[in-house]
Amino acid sequence: MTETLGAGRAAITHVPLSAAPLPPLDTTIEPWPGDYVEVAGHRVHVRRTPRGGIPGGGSPTGGSPAGSGSGEGTRTAVYVHGLGGSSTNWTDLAAQLSGYAEGHALDLPGFGRSEPIHGYDFRMLTHAEVVIGYLDSLGAGPVDLFGNSMGGAITLMAAATRPDLVRTLTLVSPAVPDLRLSLRRVSDPRLPLAFLPVVGARVREQLAALTPRERTHQMLRLCFADPSLVPDNRIRQSEDEYVERSAQAWAGNALNRSTIELIRTWLVPRSRSLWLLPPKVTAPVLVIWGAEDRLVSVRKAPRVTRMLPRGRLLVLPRTGHVAQMERPVSAARAVLGMWEAADRGEW
Repeated sequence: MTETLGAGRAAITHVPLSAAPLPPLDTTIEPWPGDYVEVAGHRVHVRRTPRGGIPGGGSPTGGSPAGSGSGEGTRTAVYVHGLGGSSTNWTDLAAQLSGYAEGHALDLPGFGRSEPIHGYDFRMLTHAEVVIGYLDSLGAGPVDLFGNSMGGAITLMAAATRPDLVRTLTLVSPAVPDLRLSLRRVSDPRLPLAFLPVVGARVREQLAALTPRERTHQMLRLCFADPSLVPDNRIRQSEDEYVERSAQAWAGNALNRSTIELIRTWLVPRSRSLWLLPPKVTAPVLVIWGAEDRLVSVRKAPRVTRMLPRGRLLVLPRTGHVAQMERPVSAARAVLGMWEAADRGEW
């Protein structure tokens, strides 16, 4: 997963790239340590990236981007994963930004290590309420909020609902309505059959029998433009997560229900459409999209950005649905560029 800044330079649309120092990209680091936080009755697992530190006691190259607010207190970055993901999806980007912000990566209820409370409905708005509750609980003032895929839709809701809690917003391939019918958008071509009568039960049994390695490689093919570049240790970590998830009685239901609820947000009447949210976001917004995103078409990117009062777009070539994992250096330079420009009043 080696990358250079040049991977994204040609595809930038009015996005300044920071020249602030970043640590060397080290994909051998393990996921950040986590603990549990009580949020409105939920026991939410949160992985924390300390400012200026990396696992093992090291620290990134020093320095603060111009206008980063380093003299005004520590920035707080909050990361929200996508459908089927977890807080570990932000390991590398949080490391890149750890010289400038303290990171908090949430496991949404039903994902990662956050067990959902009884009766949790998995609606996108309910997920957003949990995120808002966590932001409120920090008492840190406005934060720099990040969301990928489903997490992008959720953080968009949070930013539109509580602008006082959001300093900047970074959306990575947000799951805006995209109703294309294509088997390229599913991890396994048998998946649509799992919801049919008669054959559905047998297909679900077959899918449940997939090994953690098979599941991991399906995810890589779906979410990455070039899965061959993913380091072996990241593949191992993903396999370990699938093993852990297979022991969670609630994980399968959480994934299925969240999938259904996400699609429902795409099918609601225009009066409740997700497309009504972007104009309500008052914070500076960086939209990052992979040019080879199979899950949510990059063709949606210009529309999303145009609708945001303070939105700018970065499209990364040779990148899929999880740019923060596939191109963390390019993403970090764009994020720092937004922070610098916004703090100077130029975004």
